[in-house]
Amino acid sequence: MVQEDLDPEELARRVALSVAADSDEVGELVGRTPIGDGVWDYRFASAIKGYEGWQWSVTLYRDEDADTWTVDESSLVPTDAALQPPAWVPWKDRLLPSDLSVTDVMGTDPDDPRLTVGYKPAQASLQTHEDNEEARTESASVDADGADQENDGAVFRLVDRSGDEKDIQGQEPNDQVSLGAQTSVADLDEAVDRFALSRRHVMTAEARATTAKRWYEGQHGPKSLSTRTARGKTCETCGFMIPLAGDLGTMFGVCANRWSPDDGRVVSLDHGCGEHSEIEPQEESHLWVQSQPAYDDLHIDVVRQKPREERPEVELMEQMESEDGSGD
Repeated sequence: MVQEDLDPEELARRVALSVAADSDEVGELVGRTPIGDGVWDYRFASAIKGYEGWQWSVTLYRDEDADTWTVDESSLVPTDAALQPPAWVPWKDRLLPSDLSVTDVMGTDPDDPRLTVGYKPAQASLQTHEDNEEARTESASVDADGADQENDGAVFRLVDRSGDEKDIQGQEPNDQVSLGAQTSVADLDEAVDRFALSRRHVMTAEARATTAKRWYEGQHGPKSLSTRTARGKTCETCGFMIPLAGDLGTMFGVCANRWSPDDGRVVSLDHGCGEHSEIEPQEESHLWVQSQPAYDDLHIDVVRQKPREERPEVELMEQMESEDGSGD
């Protein structure tokens, strides 16, 4: 729509009035802003109930050669003071574990922040010397045959998502890092096997911390009702608690008591229940206590009676007596 005679502010107001449902919904001019290339944005206050903090926006184009104004578009836009819905959250991020059934599969994203690639053990002979610099120099020259096997060390290199190999201290693959003079290859292999560090992916430290927080604050932590009723008998001193390996083992274990409601679940060490291994069973009483009977005087129970069973031999005798007349 091209207008030649109207003032641009009046033109913008007419456009806003034509879009609004009522003329009272368009307020005073708030301001006009040059967008560039002859385009201007005119803003009018919104007086619509429920749309406080919103503004009518009318975009005009000025053709300087023809000295005309053209309406581009109009809309109702929010400002920082407007009441707006919360930001859109994808459905996958809105799901809770309780929303999934046993047959649902979520999968793991390739760039899941909870995971990082596992460790790759690379054998390298490292000599132990008092001078660290001399030890690094000599360890690089040791044959692959492993001279002086008693002092051999190991280097763990981490392959990041970019494919570049780095050792556990962030140095380049060619750099050798000793994990301690008293650490042997067998000890390192045992640690890798125990904590399963050679898996393709392992949890990051942040993911383990988040997991520990979720477990500790859950119903198997110290704030549960069962812990308050356990009277100080915590899982840490229970014989049915199986410890966990790694850093999570300092806070959690697995319950293995078949009579416990937490059987087979991860529990915090300061969690508790009524099935602690050191709780003695209750003494059996030989007295039978009769409870007082309860009567319901407000309702009437209607019981359908079972129909009387007919006896064929009785019917046959009655029929024979009636035919002989002996029954008279």
